[in-house]
Formats: sequence, structure tokens, C-alpha cells
Amino acid sequence: MTTGTITADVAGTWQLGDLTVNRLGFGAMRIPGGVDHTANRERSVAVLHRLLDLGVNHIDTAAFYFSPLLSANELINSTLRAHYAELVITTKVGASRTLSGEFVFARPQDLRGEVLENLRQLGRDHLDVVNYRVGRGMDKPTGSIADGFAELAKLREEGLIRHLGLSNIGPEHLAEAQAIAPVVCVQNMYGLGLRGDDELLRLCGEQGVAFVPFFALAHADPASTPVRFDGVQEVDGDVIADVAAAHGATPAQIRLAWTLAQGDHVLAIPGTGDPAHLEENVAAGALRLTDDELHRLSTAVRS
Repeated sequence: MTTGTITADVAGTWQLGDLTVNRLGFGAMRIPGGVDHTANRERSVAVLHRLLDLGVNHIDTAAFYFSPLLSANELINSTLRAHYAELVITTKVGASRTLSGEFVFARPQDLRGEVLENLRQLGRDHLDVVNYRVGRGMDKPTGSIADGFAELAKLREEGLIRHLGLSNIGPEHLAEAQAIAPVVCVQNMYGLGLRGDDELLRLCGEQGVAFVPFFALAHADPASTPVRFDGVQEVDGDVIADVAAAHGATPAQIRLAWTLAQGDHVLAIPGTGDPAHLEENVAAGALRLTDDELHRLSTAVRS
């Protein structure tokens, strides 16, 4: 399909509290590169500039998105700071990484420091949206998250945070948090082959809470275009290929289009360090899958 001239507003908009975002956003995890990847500052800066051209106004980041040479927050600050008024930048606290790359998880009393560090790195006096990232790895917490979320609610009352969200949670945690302070978004691992949160997605829609999948392009087929991710159910590649051919699209674009079709409250934040891939991701927002195609895709998951 044609790319480059399609802008992010084609996918529609959603409200994160009083902030309007295009449903097709951007995840910044890949712009610093990874521990095993060569960092390319020039290309990463080009991606961020291209975001502006393509109308992407929702950027998801975190202080722990860094490689040995680059930091996502620093790249965003140095490249996009003059455009902050046009953007909604979502970050997350509760998880962080040591300089050696080891993940550590915050106690409630640590969260203020993590918020302040995001403010420092992004060069801001407040954060648009902060997601409370809980659990170990991809394992959701089994106990209460109230103490930590209450700490973030205090920071919201102080004006350091504008809106609050949750990440890696179950339905019971959404209810628990909503009793403390408004929740504008839930960011969980979800995609065509990652369907464990179908019910949570539905609950978010009923409550007007944005559901923001991460790893929406994760897949179990090593021959597919997106990067393989362990723990994902395999989806019949022939079905994806057939739908992609009908739209002149790539398999990754079809996965993104399916994700967006799960509800008006569903936001996509695909990440990339390549300007050409960015254009393809944004163009996926223009795809309109038929009911039959959506059914075929949804039932193509192999048990």
C-alpha cells in the first residue's frame, strides 16, 4: 500500500483525559538500539523528525529505554523539545534497569524518584501520562497495587503528573486503581497471537479507558516479518498473507490494522528505528479490514 503521504490522524483519535491523541502512536523502545545492536543517533533522530511530518502525536517512552550509547528520553528531549506542546508523551515507572541492563522493580517509596528522573531526562516540569508498570517481567502481580498507585496519585495532586495509567495488570487491578484516582489508559502485552487480555480490553472500552497494546507485532512464526517473541500463539501465516495481498499490505500492517479494529479505545504504539518502517506502520492506520477478514484473522490462532 502507499506510504509516506498517509498521516496518523487517519486512524482516528482518542482522549487520554483532556489530551487528544491520534490512535496510531509510536513506541520509543527501539530508537536507542539495544545492548546487542549498533546505536545510530542520526537515524534515530530522523525517525523522531519523521514522526512530526506524519502527524504522530502520542509517544510512549521510559527512562529504562536505553542502550550503552543512547537513551530514548534524551533523544526525545534533544529532538522534540520545541514541539512538546503538540505531543502527548507517556512514560512509565515501577520498573527500571541498572546500567548493566538488569531490571529492578520499585517499592512505593521509590516512585517519586523515578518520576523526577523522567522529568529530568525529558526536560519537563510535568509528565503528560505516567503508567504504573507492575509485576515481574511479563508476569502480572497477584496482590494489591494500591500502595504504589496511591503514591503516584499524590504526585498527580502535586502537579508533577497530569494523568495516570497502568501497565501489565489484570482486571482486578484496574478496579483497585480506579478507586484511588482516574485511570486514562492500560498498557498490556496484546496482539493477534496474544489474546489473554480480551476481557480486560472489553472492560476498558466500557469504562472509556484507552487500551494500549505493547508487542502487538509479536509472533510465533520465525519466517514472519515482525520479530519473533517467545510465548506467543502461532497464527496461520497463510491467512495473514491472503488478507495482506487483498490490501496490498505487509503482514505487520495487517496485524496493526487488526489491533486497531478491536475498539475505538485501542491505541497502537508500534516502535521502530527505521524511518521507512515508521511510514509503513503509520500507513497501517488507513487499512479497513472487513468483518469477514477480522473473523478469519481472529480465528487463525493455532492452539
